[in-house]
Amino acid sequence: MKKTLVVLTGAGISAESGIATFRDSNGLWENHSIEDVATPQGWQKDPALVQRFYNQRREQLATVEPNGGHKILARLEQYFNVRIITQNVDDLHERGGSTNVLHLHGQLTQARGCNDVNKIYDIGYRSIEMGEKAQDGTQMRPHIVWFGEDVPEIMNAVELSAEADIFVVVGTSMQVYPAASLVNYVGNKVPIYIIDPKKPDISMKSTMTFIEAGGSEGLEKLWDILVK
Repeated sequence: MKKTLVVLTGAGISAESGIATFRDSNGLWENHSIEDVATPQGWQKDPALVQRFYNQRREQLATVEPNGGHKILARLEQYFNVRIITQNVDDLHERGGSTNVLHLHGQLTQARGCNDVNKIYDIGYRSIEMGEKAQDGTQMRPHIVWFGEDVPEIMNAVELSAEADIFVVVGTSMQVYPAASLVNYVGNKVPIYIIDPKKPDISMKSTMTFIEAGGSEGLEKLWDILVK
């Protein structure tokens, strides 16, 4: 019986592939304020701007490739029941070969209407046009959980975290809630590995091991610990 390895990932693991993060650059994301492009208020204020922003993100996503970190997580499936909980909206985990990925904050390659949150459309890397309607009759929008919106998958993520035999955090500052709270649901005796170039500002449990490295390098070290 394989042990369950639950991995919480954030923007840092995709940065090596060329996906921009926003928390490292004065709170701007591709020169836009988060309030303008990643909140319901921003959508209400200027939906065309928000649409253009995510159309550009989707176009960019089509040009990048999974990196070594994504591929190591996929290879770990040979040895563990790997369940990935990601805050990322890209599809690099899937393209890297991982087969069990829970997207907390939605996906760039999906869209939905403004009213029916359960009817999701797979759109790949194409643009969403203003005037393009969903089945609920409203404007199609990115299937992204914006700041201030509910996180529908959070309870599934909590359950997964509680089931972990090993828990890994990589590429996230542990500052974005509710995702940052998931470590609190991990069993008291479960080993936790935190991979980050800078030690996160959290109270360290005795079961925590800190690996001071970026995503790919840190996951190589984790591979040596868990597999070799």
